[in-house]
Amino acid sequence: MATKRKQQPEAVGILGLGIMGGAYARHLIAARFEIAGYDPLPAKRAALRRLGGSAAASPAALAGTTRRIVSSLPSVAAFEAALFGPDGVAASARRGTVIIETSTLPLAVKECARKRLAARGVTLLDCPVSGTGAQAANKDIVIYASGEQRAFTRCRALLAGFARNAYYCGAFGTGSKLKFIANLLVTIHNLSAAEAFVLAERAGVDAQLMYRVIKDGAGSSRMFEVRGPLMASRRYRPATMKVDIYQKDIGIIGEFAASLDCPTPLFSASKRYYDAALRAGHAKDDTAVVHAVLRKLAGVKSAPARRKPKR
Repeated sequence: MATKRKQQPEAVGILGLGIMGGAYARHLIAARFEIAGYDPLPAKRAALRRLGGSAAASPAALAGTTRRIVSSLPSVAAFEAALFGPDGVAASARRGTVIIETSTLPLAVKECARKRLAARGVTLLDCPVSGTGAQAANKDIVIYASGEQRAFTRCRALLAGFARNAYYCGAFGTGSKLKFIANLLVTIHNLSAAEAFVLAERAGVDAQLMYRVIKDGAGSSRMFEVRGPLMASRRYRPATMKVDIYQKDIGIIGEFAASLDCPTPLFSASKRYYDAALRAGHAKDDTAVVHAVLRKLAGVKSAPARRKPKR
């Protein structure tokens, strides 16, 4: 009787090992994928090795190890360098390679990259993620995938390795449009949660009590649930989305809406409080720190923060 051949772990590359990419790598390693990764920071590469993955010396070297790459990059400049720089993915990616692009970037930037990669026989999928770093750590994110459907189908099991759900949304770019809409709501809901916590404090309502009961009622939202504990404890680090990084996302949403001549009154009103957080020196704090901005505006006197409430 013939023995069954043991199936080899599937090789996957992770380009960018920050808050999000690092979480993807950890979940995929746990799901028995063979993971190689690249990040310009040596500490991030060392962290991947400790998890059981291997670290590549460059994006080009990473592309030489696998035909499926998940990219999670913080800016247009990082995206351009990682894909098309002298040691970028495009320099060595083989025909048939699929890049699952999860970053939040202007749609025109992704579309240009899609065309440049297609000329080399490489498929770029537009797959932005809905969820914070804390949600990524808990595998509680949702992917809005768009682009070549056959490539998406081939990658479905891979996406399931680090996301709670993945939706195929159609033509390339549809995923990014949905991400911009989702982030518009996140921007507003995060600020509304902060406003509610400040009102509760001014009214003399215990923040832990407020979080517990509001979360269970009609006034809750995912941002209230996820960022409420940070606001209740007034501890905004470690950040799951840094204020300075989120400024990029806010700018993209604003430009997208303006290009469509679509009014966004609540989003536009919200933006100034994130700007105020950045000016106040909160660049590396979580965006929940808009709570601190509102507390100052409300004239709430600081007192020792209470312990973080139970979720």
